Amino acid sequence: MPSASRSATRPKPAQDLHAQLPELRADQSIELLKELHILTREGRLNQDTRRKLKQVYHLVQFIEPLLAQVLADTGDVVLADHGAGKSYLGFILYDLVLKPRGQGSVIGVEARAELVERSQALAQRLGFERMRFLAATVQQAMQHADLPERIDVVTALHACDTATDDAIDFALARGARHVVLVPCCQAEVAGVMRQHKAFALKQTPLAELWRHPLHTREFGSQITNVLRCLRLEASGYDVTVTELVGWEHSMKNELILARRMADDRHGQRERARQRLLQVLDQFGLQAMQTRFAA
Repeated sequence: MPSASRSATRPKPAQDLHAQLPELRADQSIELLKELHILTREGRLNQDTRRKLKQVYHLVQFIEPLLAQVLADTGDVVLADHGAGKSYLGFILYDLVLKPRGQGSVIGVEARAELVERSQALAQRLGFERMRFLAATVQQAMQHADLPERIDVVTALHACDTATDDAIDFALARGARHVVLVPCCQAEVAGVMRQHKAFALKQTPLAELWRHPLHTREFGSQITNVLRCLRLEASGYDVTVTELVGWEHSMKNELILARRMADDRHGQRERARQRLLQVLDQFGLQAMQTRFAA
């Protein structure tokens, strides 16, 4: 006869977990939550995993209306998740949003082949048949034969360095209706500012904003995201910037939401383009024009 301690650690059936854990949504995949380490193998939530699940729902809250809008307008939706890693975001969105509707597909783009293989195996095991994975960089994905021409939503969650900019390139090239970005570190702009710091200090007191190395890094990151937003606006998108989660959870907390405007609004696009060029000039970043203002 099994001991009480052994039976206490035995994994609980999915129906029991949905009943006992009010945080879980109806029909949410228990196996997926375990694979993502949101639930323990015994089907429990602790303080850390409960906070992680709350963050998941918070992100879904932003993206679900975008997917629903495209589905309502066209009857289908294709989401490309760049720098997908373990495809954490794609799996959650498929499970909570697309699987119940029986429509829409997710394509995870990740350069590390071993992660792609793992995600493919998990999707097959879960029966997530409208999920696909591509072992490629964002640049390689631009012209990849396995990607459909139509991409409705482009996401990049914590894509490091210039990968967020590559995801924007991809979204603009495909005319994506929605772009969802959570930028991570980007050292390129800070590096240019560092090179010209002495000259900038002679020219303007504003250079005090990035005189110290720590400020150079942080201010460079801030300017990078400002330039990304202006680039999207200059390309015909309406942009909203907000917090992803509370600052106590992550310092990389900026969420950029961009929606392609239905009408042309040429004047608004041109104003954003001119403002972008002015910011580049103001901070001695003319060398970055090919990235942000091409």
